[in-house]
Amino acid sequence: MRATRALAPFTLLRMQVLTPSNTVYTHPVAKVMISIPDKLLERLDARAKAVGETRSGLLQRLAEREIESSEERRRKEVRRLWDQIRVEAPEDDPFHGDVVQAIRHDRESH
Repeated sequence: MRATRALAPFTLLRMQVLTPSNTVYTHPVAKVMISIPDKLLERLDARAKAVGETRSGLLQRLAEREIESSEERRRKEVRRLWDQIRVEAPEDDPFHGDVVQAIRHDRESH
């Protein structure tokens, strides 16, 4: 006898798993193994303890900050190059600074 009126088959969703260290892993989380010199690991652990984070939390935050910083440097470089291209366009160019219009005009002229 069935306890519910749910149609079979049905899928149960996985629940969060609580580990002994009280870290909650939700989907998707990957565990990774990395090699770190002992002295650096000691410094990481000391830093994590000082700021009240787990080692994993500290490494995750540092990785996110590094990636964001790298992406921001790339965005600044693209803006710098874009500004350089606009500056190099002659003032009497009818498409001065409007690359999209210049490309459209070039395509239509062939």
